[in-house]
Amino acid sequence: MTLRNIVKIDENKCNGCGLCVTACAEGAIKLINGKAKLISETYCDGLGACLGHCPQDAITIEQRQADDFDEKATKAHLEKEKHSDFVCPGLSAKSLKPNADSAQGSVASQLTHWPVQLKLVNPQAPYFDDAHLLLVADCVPFAMGDFHSRFLMGKSVVVGCPKLDDPHFYIEKLADILRSNKLKALSVVHMEVPCCHGLTHIAREAMKLSGCKMTFEDVTVSLQGNVERVEMIHP
Repeated sequence: MTLRNIVKIDENKCNGCGLCVTACAEGAIKLINGKAKLISETYCDGLGACLGHCPQDAITIEQRQADDFDEKATKAHLEKEKHSDFVCPGLSAKSLKPNADSAQGSVASQLTHWPVQLKLVNPQAPYFDDAHLLLVADCVPFAMGDFHSRFLMGKSVVVGCPKLDDPHFYIEKLADILRSNKLKALSVVHMEVPCCHGLTHIAREAMKLSGCKMTFEDVTVSLQGNVERVEMIHP
């Protein structure tokens, strides 16, 4: 054992979102009983790529006595993980086909991918490339009866709440999506309540952070589910 930098996870802060799991290229972190855990010191290089992906600030780097990072063992571990059947359903990126064969009397879903929560999506997921991206407040689909047919059809979507979630994390995550993909267009859809307009601010700041100068559509929806206002926001 040697004195070196290594990841430390505060389980009291961890909410089990799993973003650190996908951020760790060495596979040193796993979700166990709903909490992120360092499964082996030998798989952790101590560089902290996972730190910026934790919305709860539950991960830090500490210097302590620990087993040496073993690159050979890590590669063998990653190769074994490739053949593992278990993938957390909330984190597994999937492309979906819109449901054309809905049950009689029901409305067909136009969702083309999973996951949709901005915290959980992978910025490099293939469904973002050359896409018209919707950034949607998570209350909107409940208010709008025709959300799928009017807005979601043919588009990729990420959802979040600018009041309840960390806006700084959202800004960084959206900026990462913008940097990693060539989008056709961006639309922000939010409710009329003042706090929900924070989603527009998140889009603006993500544009600045990413260096993208795309003009985007900003849509305000009333509590009754009607489109109240549509504006084009310029960088």
